[in-house]
Amino acid sequence: MMEAARHTGRILIIDDNPAIHADIRKILRGQDADSAELEMTKALLFDEEPVDSVRTSFRIDSAYQGQEGLEMVKRAIEEEEPYAVAFVDVRMPPGWDGVETIGHLWNSYPELQVVICTAYSDYSWEEMIRKLGLSPSLVVLKKPFDNVEVLQLAHALTDKWHLNRQLRSQLDNMDNLVRQRTSELETANEQLKKEIAARIEAEGVMRLSEERFSKAFHATPIPLAIQSLDTDRLIDANESFLQMLAGSREDIVDRSPDQLGMWLERDFGKELIQTLRQQPAIRNRSCVIRNLDRQQRHALLSVEPFESGSGPHLLMIIQDITDHLKLESELRQSQKMEAVGQLAAGVAHDFNNILTAIHGHTSLLQAQLSTNATQARSLTVISLAAERATRLVRQLLTFSRKQVLKPQVLQLDQVTSNMAEMLHHVLGDHISLNVTTEQNVPPTKADVSMMEQIILNLAINARDAMPRGGTLSIHVHRTTLTSETVQRHADIVPGQYVCLVVKDTGCGIPPENVSRVFDPFFTTKEIGKGTGLGLATVYGIVKQHRGCIDIQTAVGEGTSFHIYFPASTEGWSPATPVEHPPTTATGNECILLVEDEDIVRSMATSLLRGSGYTVLEASSGKEALQLFDSHRDQVALLFTDIMMPGNLLGDELATRIRAMKPGLPILFTSGYTPDLANVQLRKDACFLSKPFTPTQLLMQVRTCLDRMRVEPVAPA
Repeated sequence: MMEAARHTGRILIIDDNPAIHADIRKILRGQDADSAELEMTKALLFDEEPVDSVRTSFRIDSAYQGQEGLEMVKRAIEEEEPYAVAFVDVRMPPGWDGVETIGHLWNSYPELQVVICTAYSDYSWEEMIRKLGLSPSLVVLKKPFDNVEVLQLAHALTDKWHLNRQLRSQLDNMDNLVRQRTSELETANEQLKKEIAARIEAEGVMRLSEERFSKAFHATPIPLAIQSLDTDRLIDANESFLQMLAGSREDIVDRSPDQLGMWLERDFGKELIQTLRQQPAIRNRSCVIRNLDRQQRHALLSVEPFESGSGPHLLMIIQDITDHLKLESELRQSQKMEAVGQLAAGVAHDFNNILTAIHGHTSLLQAQLSTNATQARSLTVISLAAERATRLVRQLLTFSRKQVLKPQVLQLDQVTSNMAEMLHHVLGDHISLNVTTEQNVPPTKADVSMMEQIILNLAINARDAMPRGGTLSIHVHRTTLTSETVQRHADIVPGQYVCLVVKDTGCGIPPENVSRVFDPFFTTKEIGKGTGLGLATVYGIVKQHRGCIDIQTAVGEGTSFHIYFPASTEGWSPATPVEHPPTTATGNECILLVEDEDIVRSMATSLLRGSGYTVLEASSGKEALQLFDSHRDQVALLFTDIMMPGNLLGDELATRIRAMKPGLPILFTSGYTPDLANVQLRKDACFLSKPFTPTQLLMQVRTCLDRMRVEPVAPA
C-alpha cells in the first residue's frame, strides 16, 4: 500500500452558533478513518491494491461574527499562513450577515474559497450573485448539511486553493521567461521589419496587391477604415464608413476615433489596443458607435492588425446591426404580446361570463328594490364596479389584439382635430396642447373608436409625464416608408403611410425602461395610479391595424411616439348613419336559449321571460337539438353561446338547426371574439359580446327578431 502526499489546509468557520463549529470540527477531524474505509471498500470491489488517497489535515479556527472573521483573515495573511477555505453562515445577528462578511473577506483576500451555509430563507441565489458577483470561489451549502458533502467541499476547495497558488507561481515564472524571450524577439523583429519594408518598396508585385486591396476596400458595402497605430489617426475610410458616421472624407480622415467621439464607451480605443496585445485579432466584438450627428448605432467590430511600409496599422471592419437588433426586439415583443394576449383573452372569457351574470342580476334586483334607498345605492356601486371590470376586460382584449374591429375609411387628421376640445379637459390648464395636420393627408382604414383610444391613452401618458406643466404636440402627416425603413419592423411593407406624432416635453423615459414600455401591466407610476395597460393597449391597436410604432425619448428631454398606419386606396366618405335600436324590448316569441354557464343561462332566462318571451333552456348543443326537435314550430329565435362543452359548438348547432328550419333568426354570444374562438359566423346572424347588460340583451334580441323575421313553417 502506497502512501500519498499530504498537505495542510487552514479552515476558518464563521458562525454565531457554537454547535455549528462543533459539528464541522467533528466532521473534518474524523475524515481520516472515513477516507481509509472508503479506499479499502473500493479496493475490495475492484480487486485492486489499496492506495491511500491524498488526505488533508485541517487546521480549524473559529470566529463568531463577520468582523472577528475578517480580523483573523487579515492576521493570517500578515503571518503568511492564509486560510484556504471559510465556512460562513448567512445569518449572524447583530453584526454583518454572511453575504456582507464574504464581500469584506474577498476585499482583503480574493483567493479565499468560501462555503456559504444557508437555508435559503434570507437570500436567494440570484440575490447573492447580485451582491457578490458570479465567482468560482463561492459554493452554497444548504442546511441541514450532509457530513460527506462538508468533507468533500473541504477537500476539494483546499486542493483547489493549493493548486491555484502553485499555478500562480508557475505563471509568474512563465511570464518572466516570456518577457525575456519577447524582448529578444522584438529586437530581432525590428531588424526584420526594416528588411521587409525595403523589399516591399522594391517589389512591384506588392504594389499591385495594394492596388487590388484599395479597390476592394472602397467598393465593399461594409464600413471599413484603416487606423495608424503610430498616430492613432484614421488614414483612410470607404464610402460606407463615411455614411455610417454621417460625415465627409474631410471630416473623418486624418482624425482619431477619440477626436471624432466615435466610441460611446470611454477608453474603448485603449481597450482594443490592450486586447490586440493579448490576441492576434478581434472578431465581432459588440460595441456602440456614435456618428457626427451624435446618433448611436449598435455594431459588431472586427479589427485586423497589419504592417505596411509606413508602420503598423489596424483594419477596422464594422457591421451595423442597429436595425437588425430593433427588428429582433420587435419580434420578441410581438411574440411576448401574442403569448400574453392568448392568456389574457382566455381569462377575459371567464370574466365575461361572470360579469354578464353580475350585470343581469344587479339589474333584476334594482328593479325589485327600487324603493329601498340603501340597497339601491349598494346595487348602484356593484353595477359601477361591474362596468369598470368590463372596461378592464375590454382593454385586455384590445392589447391582446382580440377585440372586434369596426374598420371604416376615415381621415385621421379629422379624428385628431375633433378630439382637441376633449383633450384640453383631460390635460388640464397647466399643459398646452398644439394640434396640427398636414395638407392632403390620405385616408386610412381603421376603427374610429380605436384611433380615439390611441390618442387619449398617449395624451394621458404625456400628462402624467408633465406634472409641472409642459406642451403636448399632436401632428398628422403623410409619409413614405422605404424598404430600408421597414427593415426595422416586422410585418410592415414599404408604401404610403399616415403618421401620427404625439410629442411631450415631459421627464422622458430611462433607457432601461424603453424596451418595456409596451409590456402589459408594466408601469412606473405609484400603486393605484395606473393599470399598466395604456401603452400596451396602444401597441395592440397599432398592430391590429397593420401599423408600427417608434419611440424617441431621453431623460429630461421628453418623449415622442411616431405611429404609422397604411394609407387607404379607397376613397373617404362620411360614416353611414347608425341603425337606431328598436323602441321596445318586449315580445311574445319563443326563444331557444343555449348556454353552458348556469349563472348566465338562468339570468338570461329570467330577463327574457320577464319581458314576455317564452324560453326553452339548453345547456349543450345536444340538448338544444332535442328541444328544437320537439318545439320546431314554436321556436322563433336561436340564442346560443359559441363555445360549449362537447363536440357541438354554437356555429355548428346553428348550421344544423338552419338546415331543419331555413331563415330562422340566430343570435350568437361569446366571451371570446369569433376569430379567437376559431369559428366563422354566418353573415346573416347577429352577435352579442359578453359581458352584456340586460338592456343590451333585450334590445339585441328584439333587433334580431325584427330584422330576420320568418313566416312560421308548417309541420312536416
